[in-house]
Amino acid sequence: MNENSGASEEKSCDRRCETCQQRSTCSDSVAIKIASRMCRIKHKILVASGKGGTGKSTIAANLAVALRQKGYRVGLLDADITGPDIPRLLGIEDIRLHSGPEGIEPADVQGIKVVSMALLLDNKKSAVIWRGPMKSAAIKQFLSDVNWGDLDFFIVDLPPGTSDEPMSLVQLMPDLSGALVVTTPQGVALLDSRKAVTMFQEMDVPVLGLIENMSWLSCPRCKEKIEIFKRGNGEAAARELGVDLLGSIPMDPEVGILAEQGIVFAGRKTEVQEAFDAIVSKVLDKLSPHLPVSES
Repeated sequence: MNENSGASEEKSCDRRCETCQQRSTCSDSVAIKIASRMCRIKHKILVASGKGGTGKSTIAANLAVALRQKGYRVGLLDADITGPDIPRLLGIEDIRLHSGPEGIEPADVQGIKVVSMALLLDNKKSAVIWRGPMKSAAIKQFLSDVNWGDLDFFIVDLPPGTSDEPMSLVQLMPDLSGALVVTTPQGVALLDSRKAVTMFQEMDVPVLGLIENMSWLSCPRCKEKIEIFKRGNGEAAARELGVDLLGSIPMDPEVGILAEQGIVFAGRKTEVQEAFDAIVSKVLDKLSPHLPVSES
């Protein structure tokens, strides 16, 4: 075997270990463990944004809850290693993960399997001061060592931007169902959201669509729609990028209050929920006919 044979073999590896003819001689035991975990999950969806403050984590948490309420088996990975917010949004900040015979056991929240770096820290105020390689190593462990079991949907809440964590996850999970990109209507957010969409397109990840969050505010007295930012920005950006605008979600002060209390808005009869329900329906339609039958 010449010196370059290992490099060429690594270059040709598609990470699909379950069907790989070289599996028995492969030295990447982590890749094999990840493949054995991920092959038990039917749909893997990344929730991303180009910048922070778009409500991406709120969308990811509510998407997981909405799918669970429809009877699907759901896992939720908080892949924002240095800024994990999912436990706060779900009201599980005091829970800590533990190991079992099958690996690290995820937290169970309303039947949803949840893993986050925040559930491993001794103090919720502790800062995770890590460089890229350490963050990527943590993500590998979340995929390889967590007992995710059999799932219909695996929702991954990505950190903002187009750097280490999104790249690691795309490389480690080649059979992604797609990505949802969350934005707000102002120009700066849309500029960065375009970059997120472009990243996924360049990495051959299907973009399921763009979600415009905080699109307008309803006056609590007269119910008039107040458009804080320029109308139609999200639609124009989606059209320019060649992706679907799945929907626009209004701004509602109650959503912020609920989030602070660790309560999601999924399942509540509000204007926000109506808009979100329509988005979830479109996502499910996009995944048909490969969609598993729910338990409901």
